[in-house]
This record gives sequence, C-alpha cells and structure tokens, in this order.
Amino acid sequence: MGGNLKMDHIILVKYEDKYEKAWDRFVLKESINGTFLQTRNFLNYHPAGRFEDNSLLFLKGSNIIAVIPAHVEAEGDGKHLVSHKGSTFGGIVLGKKYKKIKDMQIIFKELDNYLKENNFTKITLKLTSSLFSVEESELIEYFLFLNDYVSSCEIGYCIDFRGYKEDIPMNFTSSKRRDYKYSLRNPLEFKVLEKDEEIACFYQVLENNMKKFDTVPVHTLDEIKELKNDRLNENIRFYGVYFENRLIAGGMIFYFEKKVFHTQYLATDQDMLYLFPNEFLYENLIETARNEGFEKLSFGTSTLEHGRVLNQSLAQFKEGFGTREYVNRTFTKKWCAEDKMENIEKLPGGGINKLCIYKPSARPHWLDDSVCGRKAA
Repeated sequence: MGGNLKMDHIILVKYEDKYEKAWDRFVLKESINGTFLQTRNFLNYHPAGRFEDNSLLFLKGSNIIAVIPAHVEAEGDGKHLVSHKGSTFGGIVLGKKYKKIKDMQIIFKELDNYLKENNFTKITLKLTSSLFSVEESELIEYFLFLNDYVSSCEIGYCIDFRGYKEDIPMNFTSSKRRDYKYSLRNPLEFKVLEKDEEIACFYQVLENNMKKFDTVPVHTLDEIKELKNDRLNENIRFYGVYFENRLIAGGMIFYFEKKVFHTQYLATDQDMLYLFPNEFLYENLIETARNEGFEKLSFGTSTLEHGRVLNQSLAQFKEGFGTREYVNRTFTKKWCAEDKMENIEKLPGGGINKLCIYKPSARPHWLDDSVCGRKAA
C-alpha cells in the first residue's frame, strides 16, 4: 500500500494509535452515521485483552473517508471480523463528502481484498441505525446487498416528539394510563443520580434485575463510573425512582447530542412492581427528554438471539407509551472454499431447508452466515 499515491487513490489501513485523534474527529464531525459509541475515546475504556482490535480506516490521500470499528474472533478454523462488540453498533462509518457511488465501489473492493489477503472466513457489520445517524445511510445498505451480504434486523421502539401530544399520558394506551395513575397514588420520587454511591445503588438494582433473567450487565460498575466521570461525562446521565428513600428503579441514559435520548439500561426492583415504578419512571424520562429539547427518545430493542426471537411482552410494554418502531440491521458474509455450498435455512418447528449452490470455479466464494463445507446428501 506504500509508494507514491495519487490524492484520489483510496487505500485501506489497519488502525493504529497514531490515528486516534483523527479517527474521533472524523466519526463525530465528518461522518453521516458516526456517534460517540464509535470513537476511540469510548472503545478504549475496555481493558486490554478483552478484544483483539482489528479496526480499519479508508484513506484518500491524508483524509479519512470511512472507518470500521471491529475486532477479530476465532470461529472454527477461520477468523471472523466483527463489528466491535464494545459498542452498540458500528459497521461502516462513512464520511459526508464520500457518499458517492465511485467511492463506495472502491471501499467495498478494498475491504473484500483485505479480507481475502488476511484469511478471514466471515465478516459481520452491525450498522448505525438511521435513528442515530446525521444523514440516511441507504447507499451503504445497498452496497452491502450488492456485495452479497445477508441482513438480519432487531426491532426497537422510540418516541418522535414531533407527533407526540403535549399531555404525555394521553399518548399512552388506556392500560398504561391507568397504571401510571396508580403510580401517582404512591410517594414515589424521580431524581437525577449524580454521586458515585447513587450509581452503585442503581447498579445493584440492575444486577438483581438481570439475574432474574439469567444475564448480567455488559458493563461493570467500575466501567460505568469511568464512563460517567471521565470518558462520557457529556453523553451519559442516570435517573432513579425512590420510594421511602430507597432506590427501586432507574435508568442509564446515553445523550446523542440533542437528537436522541437513549435508554441504555432500565431496571426495576421486581419486588416493588406493585407500586408501578416502571410507568412512573418511563413517564418522567419522556418528560425529561422533551423538556431538554431532544427530537426522539429511544427505548432500545426488544429482541433476543440477534433479532430471531421477539420479546413480545417487552415489545408490547414499550408500545403502551405511544412509541413507533425502528430497526437495527446487521449484515454478514461468510467465506467458503468449497465449490459446493449449503445454505441451511432454519424452518419453523426446527426443520431445515438445504439450498445447495454450485459454483464452477475453485475460487473461494462469499456466502451468508451458513454452514459451509458439508455436501448435501
């Protein structure tokens, strides 16, 4: 990739620390779909060794035109390049000046060559949702389709305040309005959580809540404190609901400038549900987001297993607050060296549908997230 390069020549390079400031400036100031979640300032809070970073930059002359926050995972006998799991989403973050057909063609060609030359067997890109993007990113999605990526999606719920009634509970379903009114009969108090000990109380509620669903928070308490006090002090807030001076519900919120008020974590003491703290918390978060001038409020996704399982009760709970749907899309390709490939599609009831694709050449081929290397019976 060295030599005398023309200023309009696009090259791909692997991320190094020397690019950190330029990377963050590009993501926050110069891209159509970058957020603080793709900055090195955010990604670097993860301890060394948690991820094998393999982030990529596309350069035209000395200018960054696109980046991919990513790391490597072993998968069988191969390597998997995956959107950085230290962030909610990543995918291809594209520069505002480079949302053009010619540039996209070269970006995908360079990426394809890099993956082949470095013996990757799979790539997964989780794109920034349009909800969080400065500009629409359909061109990226089209080129992913054009280059044989297969997509999956997760459904999320948000509120667009442009069409939201002034009287907040009037946007709720009748049952949610009723439950919110019940919450007002109790001496509940909504507060901003600022002290580290308050954050620790919220984290305890969060841990206990998630234990009941056999899971754990993505972030440790120390990591959350670091994000709050150092790395993201302008982008993160905590709110809590108190009953008799005891924290019984709360939320960790990401501020995407004044565009989206995003509930990263919401948790409630399950033994206190008879007080309707969830409805009280949600109504106050909605009021806070609108009063602070946000365009939208996001309650996050309501799916499991990469979107294949809908958490119906959670989705319907969020629907009750007058929300609308949005999707997060993930795109995958898999490299298979066999001439004969199986795309095994799961069918309802546990059966499978084998679609065998025959290729005349011995050249490796890209395929979606399927099982390769086994010949059909």
